[in-house]
Amino acid sequence: MILPYTKDRPGPLPPAMPGLTLHWIDDDTPLPPTALALGPQSDAPGLLAAGGHVTVARLEEAYRMGVFPWFSPGQPALWWTPDPRMVLPVAEFRLSASMRKTLRRFVRTQGCEVRVDSAFERVITACAATARPGQSGTWIVPELIDAYVRWHHLGRVHSFETWIDGELAGGLYGVSIGRMFFGESMFSNRTDASKVALCALVAFCRAEGIDLIDCQQHTRHLASFGAREIPRAQFEAHLERVVSRPPPRAWAYDCRMWAQLGIELDAPASPGARPA
Repeated sequence: MILPYTKDRPGPLPPAMPGLTLHWIDDDTPLPPTALALGPQSDAPGLLAAGGHVTVARLEEAYRMGVFPWFSPGQPALWWTPDPRMVLPVAEFRLSASMRKTLRRFVRTQGCEVRVDSAFERVITACAATARPGQSGTWIVPELIDAYVRWHHLGRVHSFETWIDGELAGGLYGVSIGRMFFGESMFSNRTDASKVALCALVAFCRAEGIDLIDCQQHTRHLASFGAREIPRAQFEAHLERVVSRPPPRAWAYDCRMWAQLGIELDAPASPGARPA
């Protein structure tokens, strides 16, 4: 159903979006074709639809189409499919000299490790609480946290975590369908801890035959690691090829995966050494 986005529709009017014509959906309405998303000249480029609850079934439908939820507290669920789409081809991942040095120190230091899915709820909660430049609040609202936690228990959503001396220092989470990983958010309580988790994710993806990590929208931070924009049609064609493939055998991080980034394991450093 296509209706103007006005104050007569359920939910508060999102800022800077008056008069937009949106596809309004309820829980029984499928998402519209992505070609109907608002274009680059609109106030909300990439916005496809509004409404409905964020359920596991809706998330499964959305991500298979390349659509994701993104909305603020008090708004209805908003469903997005940007064009172009920011992606990180893992074969093009760029590791700076300083980050390579940090990783080498990390893998050699006792008490430093990467874990997968050992503290998912703590990771997504920390991501929601992290202040972002240019944002007054979080888009990871309680409704999204509840839905992603349920989806995590079904094996679809995973966290990569940086642990130092038994403490969660940083991490990220994302969605996996077939041989596709959709990155969602990251946080860091220690210098470079989220970057370590990202590097571990890339190494894991290379080892497991996942060629592309979805980054959704452009950021200079991700671009510095080799992420780039591609047309929506190209992104959707890639999804069609990979989401039906068998998923990775196990969601666990083997430290030998660091070799995918040219980081070789050797004797541990002295107990007092710590990542930069």
